[in-house]
Amino acid sequence: MLGLFDAAVGVAATALLSAAAVAARALTPSAGAVAAVFGGAIVIAAGFGFLILLVVFVATSSLATRYRFAEKERQQLQEGRAGERGISNVLAHIVLPTAVALAAGLGAISIATAAVLFASALAFAAADTLASEFGVLTGSAVSILSFRPVAPGTNGGVSSVGEMFAVAGAVGTALVGFAVFGLFRTPVGPPGLFLAAVGLAGFTACQIDSVLGETLENRRYLGKGGTNFLGMLSAIGIGLAVAGAAGGLR
Repeated sequence: MLGLFDAAVGVAATALLSAAAVAARALTPSAGAVAAVFGGAIVIAAGFGFLILLVVFVATSSLATRYRFAEKERQQLQEGRAGERGISNVLAHIVLPTAVALAAGLGAISIATAAVLFASALAFAAADTLASEFGVLTGSAVSILSFRPVAPGTNGGVSSVGEMFAVAGAVGTALVGFAVFGLFRTPVGPPGLFLAAVGLAGFTACQIDSVLGETLENRRYLGKGGTNFLGMLSAIGIGLAVAGAAGGLR
């Protein structure tokens, strides 16, 4: 955990970043307040590297959401009224990363393990967001299970463009995470293991999310937030499994 002074700086920085996200209409005011609280917990428990990686994800997802927004709006596939994300979306994407950070801060897991799991969770979030925001613009999609054509934006619908962006989101998060953690001297274990675990977890969990969307969300057993939460949980599980199979982390 951070010392008192660093913790105060971290909390202040988190509050300012959350306010900036609200001002930029990336988050609703209430979602910004939630992000500030959880983000503060993350930086205090695990350090600045974890916070910066989260900020990179929020910024990237906001830009992807705004891309060709008018076209998405015409198809009624836009996020929020102007691309902003609300409380349910924020909670679905920040609860588990916060739990990982707190586990590291309390000594339940090593900081290297936390780095892999935290990055895996955000790799899923990035893969899912980019696949959705760019995939809906292709004009075509197929069911991930039956491969039958479905309307773009349908739960469980995938496209070649969307899948390429899912790979980009997962791999990009792994690379950025490795660089950010390196900048802040946060242990991540063997570089190859970190990159492989995070990239694989992010992309695979994105596919699991699509399956859950088609099988459970379309039948209203889950809402969008619940589907995202389980998808992220699967990413953490995959990241942990890959790291464990390779001998674990210290």
